[in-house]
Amino acid sequence: MTFLDWSICGGYLLLVAVQAWWFAGRQDSNEEYFVGRRRMGWPIVGVSLFATNFSALSFVGLLREAVYEDYHLLLAKFLVPAIVVPLVAWVFIPVFQRLQLISAYEYLERRFDRRVRLCGSFFFSAYTLGWMGTMLYASALLLQSSLDLSDSQLVWAVVLVGLFTTAYAAAGGVRAIIWTDVSQTLVLGGAVAAILLLAVNRIDGGLATVWSVGLEQGKLEMFDLRFDFAARSNFYSACAYGIFVYLAHHAVSQSYVQRYAATPDVPSARRALVLHGWMVAVISALFFLLGTTIFVYYQVHPVSAGQPLPELAKQDQIATHFVRKALAFPGLLGLLLAGLFTAMMSSIDSGVNNLTAVATSDWLSGRDLSVRNSRLLCALFGAAAVVTALAVPVLGSNVFDVVMRLGGALFGPLLGLFALGVLSSRSNAPGALLGLLVGLLALAWAMQTDLSHWWYGAITSVSTVAAGLTASLAFPAPDSRKLEGLLFRPR
Repeated sequence: MTFLDWSICGGYLLLVAVQAWWFAGRQDSNEEYFVGRRRMGWPIVGVSLFATNFSALSFVGLLREAVYEDYHLLLAKFLVPAIVVPLVAWVFIPVFQRLQLISAYEYLERRFDRRVRLCGSFFFSAYTLGWMGTMLYASALLLQSSLDLSDSQLVWAVVLVGLFTTAYAAAGGVRAIIWTDVSQTLVLGGAVAAILLLAVNRIDGGLATVWSVGLEQGKLEMFDLRFDFAARSNFYSACAYGIFVYLAHHAVSQSYVQRYAATPDVPSARRALVLHGWMVAVISALFFLLGTTIFVYYQVHPVSAGQPLPELAKQDQIATHFVRKALAFPGLLGLLLAGLFTAMMSSIDSGVNNLTAVATSDWLSGRDLSVRNSRLLCALFGAAAVVTALAVPVLGSNVFDVVMRLGGALFGPLLGLFALGVLSSRSNAPGALLGLLVGLLALAWAMQTDLSHWWYGAITSVSTVAAGLTASLAFPAPDSRKLEGLLFRPR
Protein backbone atom coordinates (compact mmCIF):
# COMPACT_ATOMS: atom_id res chain seq x y z
CA MET A 1 0.00 0.00 0.00
CA THR A 2 1.19 3.50 -0.83
CA PHE A 3 1.18 6.53 1.47
CA LEU A 4 -1.95 7.75 -0.33
CA ASP A 5 -3.71 4.43 0.37
CA TRP A 6 -2.79 4.61 4.06
CA SER A 7 -3.93 8.23 4.26
CA ILE A 8 -7.34 7.54 2.72
CA CYS A 9 -8.01 4.44 4.83
CA GLY A 10 -6.70 5.90 8.10
CA GLY A 11 -8.39 9.27 7.61
CA TYR A 12 -11.77 7.68 7.01
CA LEU A 13 -11.51 5.42 10.05
CA LEU A 14 -10.59 8.45 12.16
CA LEU A 15 -13.67 10.25 10.87
CA VAL A 16 -15.84 7.28 11.88
CA ALA A 17 -14.30 7.24 15.38
CA VAL A 18 -15.03 10.97 15.83
CA GLN A 19 -18.63 10.31 14.77
CA ALA A 20 -19.01 7.67 17.49
CA TRP A 21 -17.62 10.06 20.09
CA TRP A 22 -20.04 12.77 18.93
CA PHE A 23 -23.10 10.57 19.42
CA ALA A 24 -21.80 9.03 22.66
CA GLY A 25 -22.19 12.33 24.50
CA ARG A 26 -25.84 12.64 23.46
CA GLN A 27 -27.28 9.44 24.89
CA ASP A 28 -29.00 9.40 28.25
CA SER A 29 -31.26 6.33 28.06
CA ASN A 30 -31.49 2.84 26.57
CA GLU A 31 -34.46 4.01 24.49
CA GLU A 32 -32.09 6.41 22.77
CA TYR A 33 -29.18 3.94 22.74
CA PHE A 34 -31.08 1.04 21.13
CA VAL A 35 -33.88 2.58 19.00
CA GLY A 36 -33.01 6.27 18.65
CA ARG A 37 -36.23 7.28 20.47
CA ARG A 38 -38.16 5.82 17.50
CA ARG A 39 -37.80 9.02 15.50
CA MET A 40 -35.36 8.07 12.73
CA GLY A 41 -36.33 9.05 9.18
CA TRP A 42 -37.24 6.23 6.79
CA PRO A 43 -34.64 7.03 4.06
CA ILE A 44 -31.81 6.82 6.61
CA VAL A 45 -33.21 3.63 8.15
CA GLY A 46 -33.70 2.09 4.69
CA VAL A 47 -30.06 2.65 3.79
CA SER A 48 -29.05 1.34 7.20
CA LEU A 49 -31.12 -1.83 6.72
CA PHE A 50 -29.19 -2.44 3.54
CA ALA A 51 -25.76 -1.52 4.85
CA THR A 52 -25.80 -3.44 8.12
CA ASN A 53 -26.30 -6.76 6.32
CA PHE A 54 -24.56 -5.92 3.06
CA SER A 55 -21.18 -5.96 4.68
CA ALA A 56 -17.55 -6.77 4.02
CA LEU A 57 -18.70 -10.38 4.13
CA SER A 58 -21.10 -9.75 1.25
CA PHE A 59 -18.30 -8.05 -0.67
CA VAL A 60 -16.08 -11.07 -0.21
CA GLY A 61 -18.80 -13.67 -0.77
CA LEU A 62 -20.64 -12.18 -3.75
CA LEU A 63 -17.45 -11.47 -5.68
CA ARG A 64 -16.10 -14.95 -4.98
CA GLU A 65 -19.42 -16.45 -6.08
CA ALA A 66 -19.41 -14.48 -9.35
CA VAL A 67 -15.77 -15.29 -10.14
CA TYR A 68 -15.77 -18.99 -9.27
CA GLU A 69 -19.45 -20.03 -9.53
CA ASP A 70 -22.51 -18.58 -11.35
CA TYR A 71 -25.49 -16.24 -10.80
CA HIS A 72 -27.88 -18.43 -8.78
CA LEU A 73 -27.07 -16.56 -5.58
CA LEU A 74 -27.96 -13.33 -7.40
CA LEU A 75 -31.34 -14.90 -8.20
CA ALA A 76 -31.84 -15.46 -4.46
CA LYS A 77 -30.98 -11.78 -3.87
CA PHE A 78 -33.57 -10.71 -6.47
CA LEU A 79 -36.24 -12.53 -4.46
CA VAL A 80 -35.77 -10.01 -1.62
CA PRO A 81 -37.65 -7.12 -3.32
CA ALA A 82 -39.88 -9.48 -5.30
CA ILE A 83 -41.22 -11.72 -2.50
CA VAL A 84 -39.58 -11.11 0.89
CA VAL A 85 -40.19 -7.36 1.22
CA PRO A 86 -43.93 -7.52 0.38
CA LEU A 87 -44.49 -10.39 2.83
CA VAL A 88 -42.63 -8.72 5.69
CA ALA A 89 -44.21 -5.32 5.05
CA TRP A 90 -47.72 -6.76 4.88
CA VAL A 91 -47.61 -9.43 7.60
CA PHE A 92 -44.92 -8.70 10.18
CA ILE A 93 -44.25 -4.96 10.37
CA PRO A 94 -47.78 -4.00 11.53
CA VAL A 95 -47.54 -6.51 14.39
CA PHE A 96 -44.11 -5.30 15.52
CA GLN A 97 -45.06 -1.63 15.31
CA ARG A 98 -48.24 -2.18 17.37
CA LEU A 99 -46.23 -3.76 20.16
CA GLN A 100 -43.40 -1.14 20.30
CA LEU A 101 -40.73 -3.78 20.88
CA ILE A 102 -37.06 -3.31 21.70
CA SER A 103 -36.33 -7.05 21.46
CA ALA A 104 -38.07 -8.93 18.64
CA TYR A 105 -38.28 -11.98 20.89
CA GLU A 106 -40.48 -10.23 23.40
CA TYR A 107 -43.21 -11.07 20.90
CA LEU A 108 -42.67 -14.80 21.49
CA GLU A 109 -43.27 -14.42 25.23
CA ARG A 110 -46.42 -12.37 24.73
CA ARG A 111 -47.73 -14.88 22.19
CA PHE A 112 -46.51 -18.11 23.85
CA ASP A 113 -44.39 -18.03 27.01
CA ARG A 114 -40.96 -17.14 28.34
CA ARG A 115 -39.43 -20.49 27.35
CA VAL A 116 -40.22 -19.85 23.68
CA ARG A 117 -38.86 -16.30 23.97
CA LEU A 118 -35.53 -17.50 25.35
CA CYS A 119 -35.29 -20.16 22.63
CA GLY A 120 -35.81 -17.51 19.96
CA SER A 121 -33.33 -15.15 21.56
CA PHE A 122 -30.75 -17.94 21.82
CA PHE A 123 -31.04 -18.83 18.12
CA PHE A 124 -30.60 -15.21 17.10
CA SER A 125 -27.65 -14.72 19.48
CA ALA A 126 -25.88 -17.87 18.27
CA TYR A 127 -26.27 -16.82 14.65
CA THR A 128 -25.13 -13.25 15.31
CA LEU A 129 -21.98 -14.32 17.13
CA GLY A 130 -21.13 -16.68 14.26
CA TRP A 131 -21.93 -13.99 11.69
CA MET A 132 -19.79 -11.37 13.46
CA GLY A 133 -16.89 -13.77 13.87
CA THR A 134 -17.03 -14.69 10.19
CA MET A 135 -17.18 -10.99 9.30
CA LEU A 136 -14.06 -10.22 11.32
CA TYR A 137 -12.22 -13.15 9.76
CA ALA A 138 -13.25 -12.10 6.23
CA SER A 139 -12.01 -8.56 6.86
CA ALA A 140 -8.73 -9.87 8.21
CA LEU A 141 -8.32 -12.04 5.09
CA LEU A 142 -8.65 -8.93 2.93
CA LEU A 143 -6.09 -7.13 5.08
CA GLN A 144 -3.76 -10.14 4.81
CA SER A 145 -4.04 -10.08 1.02
CA SER A 146 -3.46 -6.31 0.87
CA LEU A 147 -0.43 -6.23 3.21
CA ASP A 148 1.05 -9.71 2.59
CA LEU A 149 0.58 -10.71 6.23
CA SER A 150 1.67 -14.10 7.55
CA ASP A 151 -0.84 -16.44 9.21
CA SER A 152 0.32 -15.37 12.68
CA GLN A 153 -0.03 -11.71 11.70
CA LEU A 154 -3.53 -12.57 10.43
CA VAL A 155 -4.47 -13.57 13.98
CA TRP A 156 -3.27 -10.22 15.31
CA ALA A 157 -5.20 -8.46 12.55
CA VAL A 158 -8.40 -10.21 13.70
CA VAL A 159 -7.79 -9.16 17.31
CA LEU A 160 -6.88 -5.52 16.59
CA VAL A 161 -9.71 -4.95 14.11
CA GLY A 162 -12.15 -6.58 16.53
CA LEU A 163 -11.05 -4.43 19.46
CA PHE A 164 -11.28 -1.20 17.48
CA THR A 165 -14.73 -2.07 16.19
CA THR A 166 -15.95 -3.08 19.65
CA ALA A 167 -14.81 0.22 21.15
CA TYR A 168 -16.65 2.08 18.40
CA ALA A 169 -19.84 0.04 18.84
CA ALA A 170 -19.89 0.42 22.61
CA ALA A 171 -19.57 4.21 22.37
CA GLY A 172 -21.91 5.18 19.59
CA GLY A 173 -25.27 3.46 20.00
CA VAL A 174 -27.88 3.02 17.27
CA ARG A 175 -27.67 6.58 15.89
CA ALA A 176 -23.94 6.30 15.24
CA ILE A 177 -24.49 2.85 13.75
CA ILE A 178 -27.17 4.05 11.34
CA TRP A 179 -25.20 7.09 10.19
CA THR A 180 -22.07 4.98 9.72
CA ASP A 181 -24.17 2.58 7.65
CA VAL A 182 -25.03 5.48 5.34
CA SER A 183 -21.43 6.63 4.92
CA GLN A 184 -20.31 3.01 4.45
CA THR A 185 -22.76 2.56 1.58
CA LEU A 186 -21.49 5.68 -0.18
CA VAL A 187 -17.78 4.85 0.24
CA LEU A 188 -18.00 1.14 -0.58
CA GLY A 189 -20.40 1.76 -3.47
CA GLY A 190 -18.05 4.40 -4.88
CA ALA A 191 -15.05 2.09 -4.58
CA VAL A 192 -16.84 -0.78 -6.33
CA ALA A 193 -18.04 1.50 -9.14
CA ALA A 194 -14.50 2.83 -9.62
CA ILE A 195 -13.01 -0.69 -9.70
CA LEU A 196 -15.66 -1.81 -12.20
CA LEU A 197 -15.02 1.10 -14.56
CA LEU A 198 -11.24 0.63 -14.41
CA ALA A 199 -11.52 -3.14 -14.91
CA VAL A 200 -13.87 -2.85 -17.90
CA ASN A 201 -11.46 -0.33 -19.42
CA ARG A 202 -8.68 -2.96 -19.29
CA ILE A 203 -10.70 -5.42 -21.41
CA ASP A 204 -10.84 -5.04 -25.18
CA GLY A 205 -14.47 -4.67 -26.16
CA GLY A 206 -15.51 -3.58 -22.68
CA LEU A 207 -18.87 -4.76 -21.35
CA ALA A 208 -19.71 -6.50 -24.63
CA THR A 209 -16.74 -8.81 -24.12
CA VAL A 210 -17.63 -9.33 -20.45
CA TRP A 211 -21.16 -10.34 -21.45
CA SER A 212 -20.17 -12.65 -24.33
CA VAL A 213 -17.37 -14.45 -22.44
CA GLY A 214 -19.56 -14.73 -19.35
CA LEU A 215 -22.32 -16.38 -21.39
CA GLU A 216 -19.87 -18.68 -23.14
CA GLN A 217 -18.33 -19.82 -19.84
CA GLY A 218 -21.71 -20.30 -18.10
CA LYS A 219 -20.96 -17.60 -15.50
CA LEU A 220 -24.33 -15.87 -16.01
CA GLU A 221 -26.44 -19.01 -15.43
CA MET A 222 -29.28 -18.40 -12.97
CA PHE A 223 -32.09 -20.63 -14.25
CA ASP A 224 -30.66 -24.15 -14.11
CA LEU A 225 -33.91 -26.15 -13.87
CA ARG A 226 -32.33 -29.51 -13.05
CA PHE A 227 -34.00 -30.59 -9.81
CA ASP A 228 -31.22 -31.79 -7.55
CA PHE A 229 -31.47 -31.35 -3.78
CA ALA A 230 -27.72 -31.92 -3.43
CA ALA A 231 -26.75 -29.13 -5.83
CA ARG A 232 -26.16 -25.70 -4.32
CA SER A 233 -26.51 -23.86 -7.63
CA ASN A 234 -29.82 -24.44 -9.33
CA PHE A 235 -33.09 -22.54 -9.64
CA TYR A 236 -34.88 -24.47 -6.90
CA SER A 237 -32.08 -24.24 -4.35
CA ALA A 238 -31.80 -20.50 -4.99
CA CYS A 239 -35.55 -20.06 -4.47
CA ALA A 240 -35.46 -22.12 -1.26
CA TYR A 241 -32.65 -20.00 0.15
CA GLY A 242 -33.94 -16.68 -1.13
CA ILE A 243 -37.47 -17.16 0.17
CA PHE A 244 -37.01 -18.95 3.48
CA VAL A 245 -33.65 -17.72 4.80
CA TYR A 246 -33.91 -14.14 3.54
CA LEU A 247 -37.53 -14.02 4.71
CA ALA A 248 -36.37 -15.12 8.16
CA HIS A 249 -33.64 -12.47 8.21
CA HIS A 250 -36.04 -9.69 7.31
CA ALA A 251 -38.97 -10.83 9.43
CA VAL A 252 -37.50 -12.07 12.72
CA SER A 253 -33.88 -10.91 13.00
CA GLN A 254 -33.28 -8.39 15.77
CA SER A 255 -31.05 -6.35 13.43
CA TYR A 256 -34.06 -5.67 11.19
CA VAL A 257 -36.79 -5.43 13.85
CA GLN A 258 -34.69 -2.94 15.86
CA ARG A 259 -34.50 -0.70 12.78
CA TYR A 260 -38.23 -0.99 12.10
CA ALA A 261 -38.69 0.12 15.72
CA ALA A 262 -36.48 3.17 15.12
CA THR A 263 -39.09 4.57 12.68
CA PRO A 264 -42.18 6.41 13.99
CA ASP A 265 -44.94 4.37 12.30
CA VAL A 266 -45.90 1.49 9.95
CA PRO A 267 -45.77 3.48 6.67
CA SER A 268 -42.26 4.74 7.51
CA ALA A 269 -41.02 1.23 8.34
CA ARG A 270 -42.50 -0.09 5.09
CA ARG A 271 -40.90 2.63 2.99
CA ALA A 272 -37.53 1.93 4.62
CA LEU A 273 -37.89 -1.78 3.85
CA VAL A 274 -38.87 -1.17 0.21
CA LEU A 275 -35.85 1.11 -0.27
CA HIS A 276 -33.64 -1.55 1.28
CA GLY A 277 -35.06 -4.26 -1.01
CA TRP A 278 -34.31 -2.35 -4.19
CA MET A 279 -30.84 -1.50 -2.95
CA VAL A 280 -30.17 -5.20 -2.34
CA ALA A 281 -31.15 -6.05 -5.92
CA VAL A 282 -29.25 -3.22 -7.61
CA ILE A 283 -26.04 -3.39 -5.56
CA SER A 284 -25.93 -7.20 -5.68
CA ALA A 285 -26.19 -7.03 -9.48
CA LEU A 286 -23.33 -4.50 -9.51
CA PHE A 287 -21.15 -6.80 -7.40
CA PHE A 288 -21.87 -9.80 -9.60
CA LEU A 289 -21.07 -7.75 -12.70
CA LEU A 290 -17.76 -6.79 -11.11
CA GLY A 291 -17.06 -10.44 -10.26
CA THR A 292 -17.78 -11.50 -13.83
CA THR A 293 -15.54 -8.68 -15.10
CA ILE A 294 -12.69 -9.93 -12.91
CA PHE A 295 -13.22 -13.46 -14.24
CA VAL A 296 -13.23 -12.27 -17.86
CA TYR A 297 -10.17 -10.10 -17.27
CA TYR A 298 -8.19 -13.18 -16.29
CA GLN A 299 -9.52 -15.09 -19.30
CA VAL A 300 -8.23 -12.30 -21.55
CA HIS A 301 -5.05 -11.74 -19.51
CA PRO A 302 -4.35 -15.17 -17.93
CA VAL A 303 -1.87 -15.44 -15.09
CA SER A 304 0.01 -18.05 -17.11
CA ALA A 305 -0.62 -20.62 -19.81
CA GLY A 306 -3.18 -23.10 -18.51
CA GLN A 307 -3.85 -21.00 -15.40
CA PRO A 308 -6.35 -18.24 -16.17
CA LEU A 309 -7.12 -17.39 -12.50
CA PRO A 310 -4.51 -16.52 -9.86
CA GLU A 311 -3.65 -19.16 -7.30
CA LEU A 312 -4.60 -17.78 -3.89
CA ALA A 313 -4.46 -19.11 -0.34
CA LYS A 314 -8.20 -18.30 -0.10
CA GLN A 315 -10.61 -17.64 -2.96
CA ASP A 316 -12.13 -14.96 -0.74
CA GLN A 317 -9.05 -12.79 -1.39
CA ILE A 318 -9.67 -12.43 -5.14
CA ALA A 319 -10.94 -8.82 -4.98
CA THR A 320 -8.02 -7.25 -3.14
CA HIS A 321 -5.56 -9.35 -5.16
CA PHE A 322 -7.12 -8.05 -8.38
CA VAL A 323 -6.98 -4.41 -7.24
CA ARG A 324 -3.34 -4.72 -6.16
CA LYS A 325 -1.99 -6.65 -9.15
CA ALA A 326 -4.23 -5.84 -12.10
CA LEU A 327 -5.29 -2.23 -11.46
CA ALA A 328 -2.72 -0.66 -9.09
CA PHE A 329 -4.41 2.74 -9.39
CA PRO A 330 -3.11 5.28 -6.78
CA GLY A 331 -5.39 5.48 -3.75
CA LEU A 332 -7.84 2.83 -5.02
CA LEU A 333 -6.75 0.13 -2.59
CA GLY A 334 -6.97 2.60 0.31
CA LEU A 335 -10.48 3.62 -0.75
CA LEU A 336 -11.49 -0.03 -1.06
CA LEU A 337 -10.11 -0.94 2.36
CA ALA A 338 -11.75 2.12 3.94
CA GLY A 339 -15.11 1.02 2.54
CA LEU A 340 -14.57 -2.60 3.51
CA PHE A 341 -13.51 -1.87 7.06
CA THR A 342 -16.31 0.60 7.56
CA ALA A 343 -18.69 -2.04 6.20
CA MET A 344 -17.29 -4.53 8.66
CA MET A 345 -17.48 -2.01 11.49
CA SER A 346 -21.08 -1.06 10.80
CA SER A 347 -22.06 -4.74 10.73
CA ILE A 348 -20.14 -5.69 13.86
CA ASP A 349 -21.35 -2.67 15.82
CA SER A 350 -24.89 -3.45 14.70
CA GLY A 351 -24.41 -7.04 15.87
CA VAL A 352 -23.11 -6.17 19.32
CA ASN A 353 -25.81 -3.51 19.74
CA ASN A 354 -28.47 -6.07 18.77
CA LEU A 355 -27.03 -8.67 21.15
CA THR A 356 -26.95 -6.16 23.97
CA ALA A 357 -30.58 -5.22 23.29
CA VAL A 358 -31.76 -8.85 23.44
CA ALA A 359 -29.57 -9.64 26.46
CA THR A 360 -30.99 -6.66 28.35
CA SER A 361 -34.60 -7.28 27.33
CA ASP A 362 -34.75 -11.09 27.13
CA TRP A 363 -32.20 -12.51 29.54
CA LEU A 364 -32.08 -9.75 32.15
CA SER A 365 -35.89 -9.48 32.27
CA GLY A 366 -35.91 -5.94 30.92
CA ARG A 367 -33.85 -4.65 33.83
CA ASP A 368 -33.27 -0.93 33.49
CA LEU A 369 -29.52 -0.91 32.99
CA SER A 370 -27.61 2.32 32.76
CA VAL A 371 -26.20 3.29 29.36
CA ARG A 372 -22.76 2.66 30.88
CA ASN A 373 -23.65 -0.97 31.68
CA SER A 374 -25.20 -1.42 28.24
CA ARG A 375 -21.90 -0.29 26.75
CA LEU A 376 -20.06 -2.79 28.93
CA LEU A 377 -22.27 -5.58 27.56
CA CYS A 378 -21.47 -4.38 24.03
CA ALA A 379 -17.76 -4.67 24.81
CA LEU A 380 -18.18 -8.23 26.13
CA PHE A 381 -20.06 -9.32 23.00
CA GLY A 382 -17.39 -7.72 20.84
CA ALA A 383 -14.73 -9.73 22.64
CA ALA A 384 -16.80 -12.89 22.09
CA ALA A 385 -16.93 -12.07 18.36
CA VAL A 386 -13.12 -11.89 18.26
CA VAL A 387 -12.89 -15.34 19.84
CA THR A 388 -15.43 -16.69 17.37
CA ALA A 389 -13.47 -15.21 14.45
CA LEU A 390 -10.39 -17.20 15.44
CA ALA A 391 -12.45 -20.42 15.15
CA VAL A 392 -13.98 -19.65 11.72
CA PRO A 393 -11.29 -21.39 9.59
CA VAL A 394 -12.33 -24.80 10.95
CA LEU A 395 -15.96 -24.27 9.85
CA GLY A 396 -15.41 -23.97 6.11
CA SER A 397 -13.09 -22.85 3.33
CA ASN A 398 -15.29 -19.97 2.10
CA VAL A 399 -16.65 -17.45 4.59
CA PHE A 400 -19.95 -16.87 2.79
CA ASP A 401 -20.76 -20.58 2.81
CA VAL A 402 -20.18 -20.62 6.58
CA VAL A 403 -22.72 -17.84 7.09
CA MET A 404 -25.23 -19.42 4.69
CA ARG A 405 -25.12 -22.66 6.69
CA LEU A 406 -25.59 -20.77 9.95
CA GLY A 407 -28.48 -18.77 8.50
CA GLY A 408 -30.40 -21.80 7.28
CA ALA A 409 -29.77 -23.82 10.43
CA LEU A 410 -30.67 -21.12 12.99
CA PHE A 411 -33.07 -18.74 11.28
CA GLY A 412 -35.23 -21.48 9.76
CA PRO A 413 -36.60 -22.70 13.12
CA LEU A 414 -36.90 -19.09 14.30
CA LEU A 415 -39.05 -18.18 11.29
CA GLY A 416 -41.20 -21.24 12.08
CA LEU A 417 -41.85 -19.99 15.62
CA PHE A 418 -42.90 -16.52 14.47
CA ALA A 419 -45.08 -17.94 11.69
CA LEU A 420 -46.88 -20.11 14.25
CA GLY A 421 -47.49 -17.07 16.43
CA VAL A 422 -48.49 -14.50 13.81
CA LEU A 423 -50.52 -16.66 11.42
CA SER A 424 -52.33 -19.20 13.66
CA SER A 425 -54.67 -18.39 16.52
CA ARG A 426 -54.78 -22.09 17.49
CA SER A 427 -51.04 -22.58 18.10
CA ASN A 428 -49.87 -22.57 21.73
CA ALA A 429 -46.64 -22.70 23.74
CA PRO A 430 -46.36 -26.51 24.12
CA GLY A 431 -47.08 -26.95 20.42
CA ALA A 432 -44.49 -24.33 19.49
CA LEU A 433 -41.81 -25.99 21.61
CA LEU A 434 -42.58 -29.43 20.15
CA GLY A 435 -42.56 -27.92 16.66
CA LEU A 436 -39.15 -26.40 17.38
CA LEU A 437 -37.86 -29.80 18.51
CA VAL A 438 -39.05 -31.42 15.27
CA GLY A 439 -37.44 -28.62 13.28
CA LEU A 440 -34.10 -29.27 14.99
CA LEU A 441 -34.42 -33.01 14.35
CA ALA A 442 -35.10 -32.24 10.68
CA LEU A 443 -31.93 -30.12 10.63
CA ALA A 444 -29.90 -32.94 12.20
CA TRP A 445 -31.23 -35.31 9.54
CA ALA A 446 -30.47 -32.88 6.70
CA MET A 447 -26.89 -32.38 7.89
CA GLN A 448 -26.28 -36.13 7.64
CA THR A 449 -27.41 -36.28 3.99
CA ASP A 450 -26.17 -34.84 0.71
CA LEU A 451 -28.83 -32.12 0.88
CA SER A 452 -27.41 -28.71 -0.03
CA HIS A 453 -27.24 -26.26 2.87
CA TRP A 454 -29.28 -23.87 0.71
CA TRP A 455 -32.29 -26.01 1.71
CA TYR A 456 -31.72 -25.92 5.48
CA GLY A 457 -33.97 -22.90 6.05
CA ALA A 458 -36.88 -24.40 4.08
CA ILE A 459 -36.61 -27.80 5.77
CA THR A 460 -36.41 -26.44 9.32
CA SER A 461 -39.06 -23.72 9.03
CA VAL A 462 -41.65 -25.88 7.27
CA SER A 463 -41.16 -28.81 9.66
CA THR A 464 -41.38 -26.45 12.69
CA VAL A 465 -44.68 -24.98 11.47
CA ALA A 466 -46.22 -28.31 10.44
CA ALA A 467 -45.26 -30.09 13.67
CA GLY A 468 -46.17 -27.07 15.80
CA LEU A 469 -49.67 -26.78 14.34
CA THR A 470 -50.26 -30.51 14.76
CA ALA A 471 -48.92 -30.67 18.32
CA SER A 472 -50.95 -27.62 19.36
CA LEU A 473 -54.16 -29.59 18.77
CA ALA A 474 -53.27 -31.80 21.73
CA PHE A 475 -53.30 -28.83 24.13
CA PRO A 476 -55.93 -26.20 25.05
CA ALA A 477 -56.37 -23.31 22.63
CA PRO A 478 -55.05 -19.90 23.81
CA ASP A 479 -57.47 -17.43 25.35
CA SER A 480 -58.61 -15.25 22.44
CA ARG A 481 -58.54 -12.15 24.67
CA LYS A 482 -54.80 -12.58 25.18
CA LEU A 483 -54.16 -12.66 21.43
CA GLU A 484 -55.29 -9.08 20.82
CA GLY A 485 -52.71 -7.31 18.68
CA LEU A 486 -50.52 -10.43 18.34
CA LEU A 487 -51.96 -11.87 15.11
CA PHE A 488 -51.75 -10.82 11.49
CA ARG A 489 -54.87 -8.92 10.45
CA PRO A 490 -55.27 -8.70 6.66
CA ARG A 491 -56.51 -5.37 5.37
